[in-house]
Amino acid sequence: MKKISFFIYLALFTVLAACSIGSKETKEANYQIVPLPAEITVAEGTPFTLNSATKIVFPEGNEKMQRNAEFLAEFLSISTGKKPAITSASSDKNAIILSLGLVNEISEAYQLTVNENAIQITGASEAGVFYGIQTLRKATPIGDKISVSYAPVTINDAPRFGYRGMHLDIARHFQSVEFIKKYIDILALHNINRFHWHLTEDQGWRIEIKKYPKLTEIGSMRKETVIGKNTGEYDGKPHGGFYTQEEIKEVVKYAEERYITTIPEIDMPGHMLAALAAYPELGCTGGPYEVERMWGVFDDILCAGQEETYRFVEDVLTEVMELFPSEYIHIGGDEAPKVRWEACPRCQAKIKELGLKDDAKHKKEFYLQSYFTERVEKFLNEHGRKLIGWDEILEGKLAPNATVMSWRGMSGGIEAAQLGHDVIMTPTDYCYFDYYQTQNTDDVPLAIGGFVPLEKVYSFEPIPQVLAPEQRKHILGAQANLWTEYIVDSKHVEYMVLPRIAALAEVQWMQPEKKNYEQFLTRLPRLLNLYDKLDYNYATHIFDVQAKMTPNFETNSLDITLHSIDDAPIYYTLDGSEPTASSTKYDDKFSVKESAEIKAIAIREEGNKSKIFSEKINASKSTYKPITLLTKSDPNYTYSGESMLVDGLFGSSTNYKTGKWLGFKGEDIVAVIDMLEPTEITSAEIRCCVVTGDWIFDASEIILESSDNESVFTPVNSQKLIDANTNHWSDIATHTLSFEPVTARYYKITIKPTVMPVWHSGKGNKAFMFIDEIVLN
Repeated sequence: MKKISFFIYLALFTVLAACSIGSKETKEANYQIVPLPAEITVAEGTPFTLNSATKIVFPEGNEKMQRNAEFLAEFLSISTGKKPAITSASSDKNAIILSLGLVNEISEAYQLTVNENAIQITGASEAGVFYGIQTLRKATPIGDKISVSYAPVTINDAPRFGYRGMHLDIARHFQSVEFIKKYIDILALHNINRFHWHLTEDQGWRIEIKKYPKLTEIGSMRKETVIGKNTGEYDGKPHGGFYTQEEIKEVVKYAEERYITTIPEIDMPGHMLAALAAYPELGCTGGPYEVERMWGVFDDILCAGQEETYRFVEDVLTEVMELFPSEYIHIGGDEAPKVRWEACPRCQAKIKELGLKDDAKHKKEFYLQSYFTERVEKFLNEHGRKLIGWDEILEGKLAPNATVMSWRGMSGGIEAAQLGHDVIMTPTDYCYFDYYQTQNTDDVPLAIGGFVPLEKVYSFEPIPQVLAPEQRKHILGAQANLWTEYIVDSKHVEYMVLPRIAALAEVQWMQPEKKNYEQFLTRLPRLLNLYDKLDYNYATHIFDVQAKMTPNFETNSLDITLHSIDDAPIYYTLDGSEPTASSTKYDDKFSVKESAEIKAIAIREEGNKSKIFSEKINASKSTYKPITLLTKSDPNYTYSGESMLVDGLFGSSTNYKTGKWLGFKGEDIVAVIDMLEPTEITSAEIRCCVVTGDWIFDASEIILESSDNESVFTPVNSQKLIDANTNHWSDIATHTLSFEPVTARYYKITIKPTVMPVWHSGKGNKAFMFIDEIVLN
């Protein structure tokens, strides 16, 4: 008897010890997630505790809801180390109950309620329940075999847009099926419901088409890849890969299970060199062609003057439609030069047959592309599908039922909506994730250029105010794009997408009046904890010191404010030395009048340091002096305006989108600087950013004048500049006028643009000019 009692005691002790070990601690859930739900009402009462006995209940016989339950169990297992059992048996105690029946006109809406006994997620559809699950997942803290306490709450939530997209180009650099699934998981975590899969390019054809086997036998492999930005040097390594039709079906199903529709893009009639290499008879010249090794836009495109091309397109799209149940099929339509069509007898015969003519807006070859697009759209419509194209499909005549994806700014989308067409907004300035995330690009992976930081993404408003209420309904949603010329591996893909996709998620999901960037930053670190748990490779720039530098024309100095996302202590130096915890601690805004090199670092308690922020301040006699710009900068490149020209801050690279360069489109730059008192100078210097491939040239002439009364100016010096280059070049050009001492209060500087030379595609047009500073000494 005593021996039996001892073993009962021992067994009980073992069970209790195991329970104790299994629940090391209890952590509290936090409903302040990304994207932030529309309505969160916290109530009084006893929290619900997720523990080892918690079950997930789903409606019997509903396969999608069972899968939702399995997803939730897996998500909670990853976050807490405990995987709840799932069941269709009814339970209202210690249960997470998934159900349908929410009445809401938005099918993706859900309600999440928490009380002492249960968590209830009710959706207007299975997709709605899935988004409720994502909310619960992101509210759940990270830990190892932890219990979680969920405060009583009612969350009512629904997305703003029905189309919430994310794009991936795997044609320029191929990615595995395994990674595509991981990418889809990333999209699902951020409530994104459209995966735009860019499958074909000049540099590779990535989808098996059974009727045209050479597309993958030949078109999927390029013999080598250019090193850097079309340097003329190559890596000598073949690059290729494609997805079989079975693999495509596998990915489409994987996305569908996560309530994501996969939209394929087969880009046409341009970006088709990989197809032409396989089937040269589809081009205007007949070749020979090769799978392209460089990046850019190329003259050889599909021949629109022969029926064989249209048979090819229809055959390819027939197989594509069999693989992708998506309502939309993307046919590209972008960057299709008309050079070959202008010289092609078959294309010119087709133009004559159709009666196409040049007009004030476009040459007849643009209307031939409109015919091509309309014909493809008719074929898709006959098969119950809709066509999406990039905004170039507006050039000429827009196909009757086409949806426009507006990428070259918002104007294309505005025009399409005003014409009564549906639109997806994806402008480069907010939504191109292949652009740099930071101004300091020396120690980050190579990118195509540009500058789209997290805050810029967050500030995006997809519905332009210029649209009338009825026209605004045509804006279906927003999408970000990731082109991969310079993005070779999957870790780099993740780095470019994360965490910018979190900002995108709030643009797509939340009502605009509820958005708040500073508040978003307080919620983001908890999402980053989940990224860490899931082994996502994300950019950490948000943890670096952020600086705001503003010229103060009252004190004639540069006002500097520093901050960090988590209010970590910041230390700085002004002499270029590396800051440490022994350096000056930042407390409040300070000012600088002279040249300096500021370096700053955030140092956190756990020993983690930010990257060192560094900026050189180049003070001159004109720095921080009032300036008046007499000509207008281009609105796309105005940034903080004329004060940029006397702020002492130089552009550090030819990336003209960082906010350091003020841009002018074919305009003279005329500026007057008030030195506040008669000031002697002997030199004037300007710096021009030159990227001729983007129609940005050096200045052609610089004129300096002086005045004592701001009305009558006297010439001081001038210099005419000649660009002898006959090929594209990119650099920062510095020009200095030197002269005998001149004393005046006002100085006027005029900088004239270059007329683009005959070797350039923009020949005869006045070029863009970008300058960062006017230096008078």
